Amino acid sequence: MYSTNLTAQPIDSLINQRPIRILHVVGGMVRGGIETWLMHILRHIDRDRFQMDFLVHTTETCPYDDEIRNLGSQIIPCPLQRWYPWSYAANLKRIFCEFGAYDIVHSHVHHFSGYILNLAKQAGVPVRIAHSHNDTSAQQTSLYRRGYNSLTKSWIDRNATLGLGCSGQAATDLFGSQWQTDSRWQTLYYGIDLTPYKQVIDPVAVRAEFGIPSDAFVIGHVGRFEPQKNHKFLIEIAAEIAKREPQTRLLLVGEGYLQLETYQQVVQMGLGDRVIFAGSRPDVPRLMLGAMDVFFLPSLHEGLPLVLLEAQTAGLPCVFSDVITEEVDIVKPLITRTSLSRTTSHWAEVILAQRDAVASITPAEVLAQVQQSPFSIETSMQHLQKMYATQLISEVVV
Repeated sequence: MYSTNLTAQPIDSLINQRPIRILHVVGGMVRGGIETWLMHILRHIDRDRFQMDFLVHTTETCPYDDEIRNLGSQIIPCPLQRWYPWSYAANLKRIFCEFGAYDIVHSHVHHFSGYILNLAKQAGVPVRIAHSHNDTSAQQTSLYRRGYNSLTKSWIDRNATLGLGCSGQAATDLFGSQWQTDSRWQTLYYGIDLTPYKQVIDPVAVRAEFGIPSDAFVIGHVGRFEPQKNHKFLIEIAAEIAKREPQTRLLLVGEGYLQLETYQQVVQMGLGDRVIFAGSRPDVPRLMLGAMDVFFLPSLHEGLPLVLLEAQTAGLPCVFSDVITEEVDIVKPLITRTSLSRTTSHWAEVILAQRDAVASITPAEVLAQVQQSPFSIETSMQHLQKMYATQLISEVVV
């Protein structure tokens, strides 16, 4: 633990005594927005000063696991069984004993973070962070779920030394509408690495990999096959577009438990030759640059979708639901918002209009705007490192 008689020294001097040990808690290191941002952080953070490990709620191998280990971090399974919280508590206690003391527990599992931070406090972890990555306020919930949410939020309030939201909406969802009156609750925007978006890509070659004609109109979507992403509505809109433009293709990137149901809908609507299920991919920037003409995200709710930042960075016109926070609007000429209450025909017309729109901004200008925004990986990482160090000093140094 850090010495308690060093308050006159600068933060850098204090944290250089030894690496700060951080335990991130996630469901699993899959290729989702949260996990992709965490990988950006892990790749760019000073790993001599910050040791990041990952506690996951699965025993299955996930796409980022090997890279995490190659970068010197650990994947620590702690399976979550819904009706056995005491078993989870025992496992977490064992992990703290087995892997040694962590300076920071940074939890990314929304409401369940309350239980984790409660256990972390009992274990003597000095810095405990709840990170909100979603806005679930519009979801209809059962009486049981409302009780669960109320309990876990109270645990967050009592046990978190810091609360982060990926947007104002996400912060409100977990910390309440008055979150800005409590200095513990703050926003931290995602950051993306611009390097992949500076590649020279051959669109004909990329499209050929999926059997897409070079002159096709390709609508792209990246997201888990879960209710939040609104795939049913997305497919209905694609069918409307296909009526107007026979050369339309829909490229779906992602996996999830609704994938089979979505595939069945595609077949039933006669779109089997128009929709490509690309699965989970490590090369999303390449697909955006080389295969897609328009990016489409009709989500029912979001915190702040990293994928929209990626699509803008790739220079794609982005059509998405107006429930998504305006904080994501980096490159204004690429942004088109539409209400989920509008008809599929209206959405189809909006998307087709983007195909015919004349680009008013160059790729170089796009990259410059993202680099200067709060969403560059350098800015995001610097803010997070400062938060970690400041929190540790305030909680440990008396």
